[in-house]
Amino acid sequence: MLTDVAVRQAKAKEKPYKISDSSGLYLLVNSTGKYWRMNYRFAGKQKTLAIGVYPAVSLVDARKKRDEAKDQLAKDIDPAITKAINKHIVRTAAENTFKAVALEWHAKTSKTWAESTANNIKRYLEKDIFPWLGNRVIKDIAAPDLLVVLRKIESRGAHEKAQRCREYAGRVFRYAVATGRAERDPSGDLRGALTPVKVKHHASITDPKAIGALLRAINGFSGSFITRCALQLAPLVFVRPGELRHAEWSEIDFDKKEWRIPGHKMKMGEVHIVPLSRQAIEILQSIHPLTGDGQYIFPSIRSGARPMSENTVNGALRRMGYEKDEMTGHGFRSMASTLLHEHGWPHEAIERQLAHAERNKVVAAYNYAEHLPKRREMMNWWADYLDELAAGAKVVNFQKDRTRLSE
Repeated sequence: MLTDVAVRQAKAKEKPYKISDSSGLYLLVNSTGKYWRMNYRFAGKQKTLAIGVYPAVSLVDARKKRDEAKDQLAKDIDPAITKAINKHIVRTAAENTFKAVALEWHAKTSKTWAESTANNIKRYLEKDIFPWLGNRVIKDIAAPDLLVVLRKIESRGAHEKAQRCREYAGRVFRYAVATGRAERDPSGDLRGALTPVKVKHHASITDPKAIGALLRAINGFSGSFITRCALQLAPLVFVRPGELRHAEWSEIDFDKKEWRIPGHKMKMGEVHIVPLSRQAIEILQSIHPLTGDGQYIFPSIRSGARPMSENTVNGALRRMGYEKDEMTGHGFRSMASTLLHEHGWPHEAIERQLAHAERNKVVAAYNYAEHLPKRREMMNWWADYLDELAAGAKVVNFQKDRTRLSE
């Protein structure tokens, strides 16, 4: 029989060799290591069972595994088949953990999202859900288990984040149901269990006279020329701040008078067309000699290889005296939406130009050029209207002919 000393001192030779213990157990020694094996017969056939690798599996442990195999053989059970089944169960469980399913869902679904959205969702999962539920088999997770995790987030005062994590977890559970790895989505049971979050709207100026004052302040901005151009373009295109600062020259078509933003930059992951008014074109032409040789229209002051900072526009607004509860870079979207609706422009055209998610996926796929003729007309009108406000024109409250605008 083998001893611990003999096993420890066994050295590799030119050819693999075996050192026998008892009852079929032996140590196979070769150039790559030492392996425990057991020879046995089942159903009249000679077979070999792999027990483990030394020193991870000691001599004592190897003998225990051999004895367990002998007990199975006494019951007409093939230990090799039992081992394969157990290995499959463990592997399947690993593939069906919440983390494994969530990462699979994210990899498949994130292709339709903007890069920033994909990164944010993954970060929420990794920091706030995986540490507690990541290694759990997803079908075994119940609503109370998820609630405990969400309450941890709420305990930090991050109520909105808790709601978002519930939403993202729900998407993962529904994907698990669709792929046969869970029976139901327990996140639905938690509606009303979390602290309600009051919807916060981005601060925005919507009074026409105040808009005129803001536009005059922007035109008189004494800071960076690049920043002033970004401020001047923002109300004319009313895209999201991240879409504005990541704007690239390759996306601008001066002949067609449009800015085509690729899907990976958009919140909804779809190509978005921004018709460019005469005023928008003039702003772009004015900055082109300065940044046109680079990638970004509004590059960082530190490196032309990066876009301007996400705080640049808001910081400029603060320098002009507008507090964060008065106006933000995102507020240009609310400004446009409010005034365009008040002047009777079609809701559908406004929503498409804002690139909102309002679309019927059952009837048809998203068409990034939908309502484009009306949107071009609307954007040109909007630019002229802003010029009137900036010039201090008398503000008249009226409704445009809705019949003409909705044609």
